[in-house]
Parts: sequence; structure tokens; C-alpha cells
Amino acid sequence: MPWAYEVRPDPGLPVPGYWEAWLAAAAAGTEPAGGGRELLEAADGYWSRRALPGGAAHVLAAPGAEQLLLAVLAASDGDPVLARPAAAWQAPVARLLGRRVHTAPTPAEGGGVPDPVALLETVRRARAEGGDPRLLVLSAADDPTGTVTAPELLHETCEAAAEAGLLIVSDETYSDTLHHRETVLLSPAEMLPEHTVVLTDLGATLVPAGVPAALARFPDTVHGTSWRQRAVDVLAALRAVLPAPVAAATAYVLGEPPEVTERSAAANRLHARTAAAAYRAITEAGASCRPPKAGFQLYPTAGPSGPHAARQAEEQLSAALGYTVPGGHRFGDDPQEPRVRIDTGLLHGATEAERQAVLAAADPAAVPHVAAGLAALTAAFTALTGVDVVSGSADTGSRGSGV
Repeated sequence: MPWAYEVRPDPGLPVPGYWEAWLAAAAAGTEPAGGGRELLEAADGYWSRRALPGGAAHVLAAPGAEQLLLAVLAASDGDPVLARPAAAWQAPVARLLGRRVHTAPTPAEGGGVPDPVALLETVRRARAEGGDPRLLVLSAADDPTGTVTAPELLHETCEAAAEAGLLIVSDETYSDTLHHRETVLLSPAEMLPEHTVVLTDLGATLVPAGVPAALARFPDTVHGTSWRQRAVDVLAALRAVLPAPVAAATAYVLGEPPEVTERSAAANRLHARTAAAAYRAITEAGASCRPPKAGFQLYPTAGPSGPHAARQAEEQLSAALGYTVPGGHRFGDDPQEPRVRIDTGLLHGATEAERQAVLAAADPAAVPHVAAGLAALTAAFTALTGVDVVSGSADTGSRGSGV
């Protein structure tokens, strides 16, 4: 089947009324490149509440994470190093600039952050072969796996990056989507504040998914200030600016008034419950999968390894479920492993009414169209694994293990 370049997982949420109200009330026009004063002050307040203060002068905004990463990379020298697997949109952005993309594998327990030893070896080999790795792009709360990197591992990887002379671009898009309060999530900017740019795509949390809006926070240093200004110049050259109504509505939600925080809490409860139900449906069908800890995506392995296994799993599951299920090869993973990303937000429904009903439900998995979607997941994965769910012949000892 043709690959649609809709590579981000869909949260499957209805558009909140306050968002539409702010859009309707705002004046027409566009923001300056990098964002206007009100939006940047709101963004600084958002990060200050997350223990990352720095001032509005060190923040910028763009119409989407792709444009923002493009500007950040274009404003710096050298090649990026990505985790393997990594979000499917990152490598194509780097390649648009003609940069070589180097990848370092993640440990079995999670994705988004490379193993520190593997990172150092990747950088060593790349430089020996004439490459110029200068930046590490990572994500402690990860797409595609939906995992959260333990603080100890993140610290070790940040130390390895510093040893290798790498700046860090930390994609923290899913940092506000933790499923459980006891999960500890740290930012590289807390460990290496002078060497880390933080990036977040607000479409995963505060802004409707169909609205491109993203933020970046630069170090409060001379180098960080210069890096930010070069990135603003790139955005200006591309005319990558936010419409004024979107900027006004985004500034409002970044202030996190009660109606916004209540909505965010309800969304995270829904994501946690839907992901847990989908995890059960998939593992009961014989697939192995990392337990989800953030976001609205799972990354199971189902079926035997072999040539083109990821593509074949993608094609079979997409045909069975009626929507695109991207294979692991889309995320830079081993194409011989039958890994796929399941976007749990798609279970919430196709209409605003269906999504609103699921958001308000005490037990989302019991809503008829969600229950039907979960049953379809079990049937589709059973066809891949060959497990007889009814007879209970699944190898339950492998459930929840790392891939």
C-alpha cells in the first residue's frame, strides 16, 4: 500500500471549545518569524513551570516541529545522530539539508535515547569514515515506542554526548503525556543546560493535532543566543510563521488555565486506559511489546523475523485494520524484524462525537466502537502470530518483554 506521510501518532481527541473560541476572537494576520512577544512569554512560563526557566528571549515558535527542527539543524554545523528507532519525521528533515544521518541503537527496555556505549562507538566510526556528527537528537518520552527512558540511562547518555562533543536536541513532545504519576522523566536540559535545545510539538498535547505549532527553547548562553537567532533567520527565509489566531490561541493554552489543565488531565487518563487495553489485546494475541508509559502509541513485535518482515507486517495489519500501521523500517529500525507502531488514538473514533464520548467515558474500553477496535486488534495480531487466543496457547511468559 502507498505510504502516507502522516507519520505522527494521532491522539484521537475532539477539538476543545476554548480553542475554537480563541480562534474566532483573534485578529487576522501573521506572527513575526520565531513568534511574537505574547506567545514567547507564554512559552517561557510553560517551561518555567517545568523547571526550565530561561526567559522569552531564548524561546521561539514555528508552524510545526518539522520546520523547527529544520531551522535548528540549519543553524548549526555538522551531522545529527538519531536514536534507532526514532520518530519517522526526523531523518527526512536532516536529509533535506544534505546532512548525513547517523543512528545509534537504543537499549532493549526503551526507545528514543541511544545506549551510551553504542553512541560513543557510532560517533567514533562516523568520524573515522569522514563524517562530522555534532548533534544528538533524542527523546526521553518516545515515538514510536511509547516508553520513558530511566533517569540513570538518560544521564549516562548525556555524559557520553558531552564526552563526544555533541550538542543535544531534546524532542520533548510527549513529556506531558505520562500515563502514571510515579514515572520519573527528566530533560537533558536539566543535566546539560548549556548544551541542550528543547523542542516540543504542541499538537500532541495542548493544541489540536491538525494545527502545526511547535516550540524550541535554547540555552541561556552566548552560543545559545546566536543559535536561536540563526534559527529565526531560517524560519524567516522559509516564511515559516504562525497565523495570528493560532498564536493567540496557543498563548492562551500555554498559560494552562484550569479548563486547559483539566482537559489535559482527562486526555492523559484516556491515553493511559486506551493504551493499557490495546497492550492487553496485542499481547494476548501473542505479540511482544514494551509496556506503554507515555503518549498514544505502542511498538509491538509480531510474527517471525525475515527479509522485509517489517514491511509485510505493515501491509498485513494496515489491510486488516483499515488504517495505516507503519512498520519499524519507517523509524530506522531493522527491516527484518516485524515491528509496527499502533496509534491508540485511532481507537477513539472517527468523528468529533465519537471522540467526545470516549473522552467522557469512565471506561473507554467499554464504549462500543472502542471495544470493536480492540477486538479487531486482537484478530489482526492473531493472524500474524498464529496464536489461538481462545485456547490460551499464547506464550504469556514473553509478554511485556523488550523487543
